[in-house]
Amino acid sequence: MLIGVPLETAAGETRVAVTPETAKKLKAQGHQLFVQSGSGLKAAAPDAAYAAVGAEIVDAPAALGCELVLKVRPPSPEEIGLMKPGATLVGMLNPFDREGLERLAAAGLTSFALEAAPRTTRA
Repeated sequence: MLIGVPLETAAGETRVAVTPETAKKLKAQGHQLFVQSGSGLKAAAPDAAYAAVGAEIVDAPAALGCELVLKVRPPSPEEIGLMKPGATLVGMLNPFDREGLERLAAAGLTSFALEAAPRTTRA
């Protein structure tokens, strides 16, 4: 599977959806990773760390044009415009933002909001 990791563009966001260690594990499973240049810098993960584990360093259209896109925050309208209908988006997508969810649906994206995923605790 082709997995894209774009740069987070939300003001003040310093996280990245995939660390180099996670990228290494995904590559070991046979996936191809497109990591947007600079996406890990604010999280202390330079492009070289991703390249060292086999990720390809690309521009925004390439990272957002993948089959599976992993983001921390919801994509902007401009980013949605770079995503392909039928792609899957996973991230913190603010499931109570009806307008934002409607934009994702109108773009033909399958989206998974991580903050809406059930969690269990062990007793």
